[in-house]
Amino acid sequence: MPETPGLAPSDALSTLTSDCAPRAAAGRAVVLGSTSRYRRELLARLALPFEVEAPEVDETPQPAERPEALARRLALAKARAVAARHPAAAVIGSDQVADLDGEPLGKPGTHARAVEQLRRMQGRTVVFQTALAVVCQATGFEQVDLAPVRVRFRTLSDLEIEAYLRAEQPYDCAGSAKSEGLGIALLESIDSDDPTALVGLPLIRTCRLLRAAGVRLIA
Repeated sequence: MPETPGLAPSDALSTLTSDCAPRAAAGRAVVLGSTSRYRRELLARLALPFEVEAPEVDETPQPAERPEALARRLALAKARAVAARHPAAAVIGSDQVADLDGEPLGKPGTHARAVEQLRRMQGRTVVFQTALAVVCQATGFEQVDLAPVRVRFRTLSDLEIEAYLRAEQPYDCAGSAKSEGLGIALLESIDSDDPTALVGLPLIRTCRLLRAAGVRLIA
């Protein structure tokens, strides 16, 4: 769900490299093409050294583009954009789009739009389409995968919606809900085969694609 700017790439790299120095030579270098601190924190769970770089990709949906297609296209575009600057590395790109009956719901940006989104989603099932791409230009490796997460929202009162938004302010989150925070109280159920996908980076799929790209995950 969430996407917010995190540490500056140089700060993130120095922190992660020092923590993971014993594994710095474990296969191909890794670059995360994202400014999301949530994705950076998730990738850090793998204890791999990695760089962080902003992909600077236009995320405007194309006309009539379905949410899963949008997520796949943007994840690959982000990975390709950063891979062009790091051709020898395995570059990770990811994107998430909330899918309400085939309509993409992006980050609300404002309180009013977040209220509107949650009113529409309350009592309904929303599929959070989380796409992942890994690209290595040097070897011609390029793969994209999708981790759909089915989320059932409770029936919510306007008072609950207002109180939640004032407390969490999730205006940079697709679908206006942060499941790793108070947003979990808005939900009835979560159905996913990749537990971290809803937060923004499906680590099971990430591991699979990194291995395929030549990254040694367990020395």
